[in-house]
This record gives sequence, C-alpha cells and structure tokens, in this order.
Amino acid sequence: MTTSKTDLSSLQKSLNIKFNNEELLKNAFIHRSYLNEHKNFKSNSNERLEFLGDSVLSVIVSKFLYDQLTRSAEGQLTQLRSTLVRTETLSKLAKKLSLGDYLYLSKGEEESGGRTNSTILANTFEALIGAIYLDQGLEITQKFLTKTILDNWQNLAESAARDNKSKLQEILQRKYHVSPSYKLMNSWGPDHNRTFEVGVYLHEKILGKGTGKNKQSAAQNAAKAALAGLKS
Repeated sequence: MTTSKTDLSSLQKSLNIKFNNEELLKNAFIHRSYLNEHKNFKSNSNERLEFLGDSVLSVIVSKFLYDQLTRSAEGQLTQLRSTLVRTETLSKLAKKLSLGDYLYLSKGEEESGGRTNSTILANTFEALIGAIYLDQGLEITQKFLTKTILDNWQNLAESAARDNKSKLQEILQRKYHVSPSYKLMNSWGPDHNRTFEVGVYLHEKILGKGTGKNKQSAAQNAAKAALAGLKS
C-alpha cells in the first residue's frame, strides 16, 4: 500500500515553484476522508482550494482560447474549454505530476485506490492551482497552466475527442452517479487476426456494442455507439 509523501520539496522542485507558505501547498492534498479519521487534525480539506482553483483555471483557459481562436463562436469555445478542464484531462495531468503520492487519505479511501482515482486526482489538480494562485499570484499560476495545459492544448483536445470511454463515463457519472461496465461478448478469427466484440452496460442494460482488432479498440467503439445512442 502506497503511503503519502509528507516532504513536499521534491514536488516544489518538479513544479519549479518555491512556496512561501508550505502549509498552503500541503492543504491542497488533504482529502476530506482523511479528516473523518483524524478529528484532531488542525486543517481543512482541500475543497476550498479546489473551488478557487476551478475558477482560476476556467478564467485562464477561457482567456487563452479567446485570444487564440479569434474566429471561433461562443459555443465552440465553451466546448473546447470543457474538454481541456474535464476530469479525465486534469486527472492525466495530475498523474504526470505524481500528485496522488502526496494525498492524505482515509484508510478506506487508500485501500480502494484513492491515489489513482480520476475524480480525486482532478480535484487535487484544481486545489493545487488554488494554492499556487494564493501563494504566488496570477502570473506564476498562468505560467504553470501554460506549461501543463496551454502549450499542449491541441494534443489534449484531440486525445479527449478520441477517448469515447472517458466521455461516456463522465456523462453517466454526472447523470446516474455510476460508471459503465464493459464485457467481452464474442471473438472470432485466427489468433493472428482476431476480431473482438465488446458491449458496454449501465447496470444490466446494454448501451452499445463495438468491434475491433483488440479489446481496447472494441471497447472504445462500444462507447462511441453508446454516446451516439444517448444523443439520439
């Protein structure tokens, strides 16, 4: 079982940011579950920082897209911003920075894989933005987001557009608070040229089917079919 890193110096080095108030940085990693088990812990959870970071992120990304895409309509800008700040995108960025290693979690959250949970990681990334903003100001926060998101915005947007599984999960989590499940339904052909058929389910209801030359691509195609069905 992984335990939280309490020495934040390595993180500050990788971020190239030296915090004036290291307690503020630490606060970005305190998940609310930790406080439930440590009643005497004298700090808040990272949710207030997450709230602030979410707003700062939205403003900086919005301004960047407004300046970058001068011919794009409001609807296009809104959709692209949503893609860049979505849970899956922020979670991937958090994983690159190894933010999960620094989390303070309850025993139960730890054992259930909280350090790799996409929602927890995305929220932590936003809390980190909030902490940087409060400690370092807008200019340094913008530099951090330029390095992590804005310099690579096209690749991040294209990756998100390809990832139908993540899109479907976001929609179902938001609407039903449950994740889809994928099941191998069939496969055929010789070993060197096999085709797989995968179904995606919400509880016992099938939402879509897809085929592919491996299970991963079949699952992506099943999610694509499910998304098309949800829109129709």
